[in-house]
Amino acid sequence: MKQDQLIDHLFRHQYGGMVSVLTRIFGLSHLETIEDAVQDTFATAMLKWRRQVPDNPEGWLIRAAKNRAIDLLRKIKADHHRLEKLDHGAAVLTLNELFLDHEIEDSQLRMIFTACHPDLDERDQIAFALKTISGFSTKEIAAALLLKEETVKKRLSRARQAIRTKGISFALPGERAVRSRLRRVLQVLYLIFNEGFHSLHQSMLIRKDLCGEAIRLARLILRKPAFRTGASYALFAFFCFQASRLESKVAEDHRLVDLRQQDRSKWYFPLIRLGNDAMNKAMEYADSSPYHLEAAIAAEHLRAPSFEATDWHRVLELYQRLYNMQPDPLTLLNMAIVHLQLAQYPQVLDMLKLVEPTQLEQRAYLYYGLKAEYFSCTNQNQQAIKCIDQALGTVSNEAERAYLLRKRQQLAEKGQGEREG
Repeated sequence: MKQDQLIDHLFRHQYGGMVSVLTRIFGLSHLETIEDAVQDTFATAMLKWRRQVPDNPEGWLIRAAKNRAIDLLRKIKADHHRLEKLDHGAAVLTLNELFLDHEIEDSQLRMIFTACHPDLDERDQIAFALKTISGFSTKEIAAALLLKEETVKKRLSRARQAIRTKGISFALPGERAVRSRLRRVLQVLYLIFNEGFHSLHQSMLIRKDLCGEAIRLARLILRKPAFRTGASYALFAFFCFQASRLESKVAEDHRLVDLRQQDRSKWYFPLIRLGNDAMNKAMEYADSSPYHLEAAIAAEHLRAPSFEATDWHRVLELYQRLYNMQPDPLTLLNMAIVHLQLAQYPQVLDMLKLVEPTQLEQRAYLYYGLKAEYFSCTNQNQQAIKCIDQALGTVSNEAERAYLLRKRQQLAEKGQGEREG
């Protein structure tokens, strides 16, 4: 693994833990200082590792973080007695223990639930969690939430201000608060995974590290009996089902491969089995959620021996239930796609009429791409090309742009052939 890739990988896997542990030591009131210190640690690693990467990069980062802990105490002018206790003697063991794996996990759980505290505005919670738990930049958060970067900056600032003024503690929720807080936690993990599975990043369509991080955090949640619900198991199942197809989504030459063309032999069956086990667990609980339905839809695609053999009527039924539970323009688009597979063209138009492209913000190209597919299927080539051009005007990802350009070329060649015929 190249140095830059290694740093990026470690940042995704270590940032949240390091911030969480240092927050547990110094408190939420010093969060910005802590985040700066962790950023500095990674910046230092990038410089020092240019000549030689250490044998144990994770260990190097943890040692650096512990050293930064001492530096932070000096920076925030902690009392001399507290500093002395951490600098010398048996108390050093206490600091070391906080960086053990199980303590890092506990600290991360505290951070996850702190980010989803009811005293924070719901709109601010998700942005704050993505920043502190997984180290998302403001640009990445904006892409994940379909927001402007300035809006994200304001939300992060409001969250930090609320933490200071409302005295929010760095702790796990009590029994009565678990369910409501868990709902927000699961939404955050869902967003992290989706940004990895279908990224809006310009040059990367898939970000496996983000998918892996979402799966890791979901497993972290499920290790605590108090956080086990039908929804948490269903979300984990959905992650497993979707992640099992990652290797088939992009060809070796980086071309996007749609579901119809994917090589199903590349689907990773150990993850599918893990997802099936999680879904069986989810059914043991009384609660239901959109994640149950999304996992069931993903399972239908995995169950089909081919794209054409997919039970589209069952998929449509699940999407309809999902939309009834949680109305969303992307769900309407997915329903339109299913109607298209069933050659139910009037229903496709009905679905499209319910969607305003601006609602989709950075994913508006999906609307135009689907409309182009509808016109193509109904032999309206020129209209299809116009829609492809609209999609090209809104798409940011290079792989998806190339996919749309290939579609446009096919439509143009089809039109040329019809004229010559």
